[in-house]
Amino acid sequence: MSRLHELFKHKSSRILNVYCTAGFPHADSTLPVMKALQDAGADIIELGMPYSDPLADGPVIQQSSGVALQNGMTIAKLFADLKDFRRDVSIPVILMGYLNPVLQYGFKRFCGDAAAVGIDGLILPDLPEYEYETIYGPVMKAHGLDMIFLVTPETSEDRVRRLDELSSGFLYAVSSSSTTGSGKKMDSVEAYLMRLKGYGLQNPVLVGFGIRDRETFDTACKHANGAIIGTAYIQQLEHSDEVEKATHDFLGSILT
Repeated sequence: MSRLHELFKHKSSRILNVYCTAGFPHADSTLPVMKALQDAGADIIELGMPYSDPLADGPVIQQSSGVALQNGMTIAKLFADLKDFRRDVSIPVILMGYLNPVLQYGFKRFCGDAAAVGIDGLILPDLPEYEYETIYGPVMKAHGLDMIFLVTPETSEDRVRRLDELSSGFLYAVSSSSTTGSGKKMDSVEAYLMRLKGYGLQNPVLVGFGIRDRETFDTACKHANGAIIGTAYIQQLEHSDEVEKATHDFLGSILT
């Protein structure tokens, strides 16, 4: 059983998945940030692989990617940094990124290296369903990697059900058809989440985009298994020189 499946087997509500950008705010920040997130109570870490053209990301995460790239972060460096991370981090870790740099690295090589260091799953927003089913999915499954697909309020019921069938680990419910950090009011998202809940999907559902504090986290968790926070946490790291304190203070404000 994968770490994600094990997590959801024992905890079905108020799951907190926190996004951080590899190599941000400093070149050597990746592991300290991950350890701080685990120690502060995160259930899942979504580790962003910086890319020069992150289509789904808002300005804050785009900027963090730019800083990380300037810091020398690459996929090869990331795997080198993650070589022994399982000595300190036991919670599920997902890599989030875009297909182009993964293909440049080599997809089979990427999946093999990800599995070797202890990564649990992937979020690749620009990976089409057909290519996943026919080309890339079998490679991921062969390496025991979960794949998380995204749905939006505009996604039809048939397509939601199809993406739920293709996903493993969980289904990522984007709160609005915009970029991360958009700050959309959560009360306008509740009907969408209730609709998803009514479908009786096979995967747990985590809500992302616009989750930034205790109030929005609580609202998301009313109708989903948990939520994903990214932009607000990146901003905390950006404005603090103490990763551990910033992380504990921020997650503490959400979970306690």
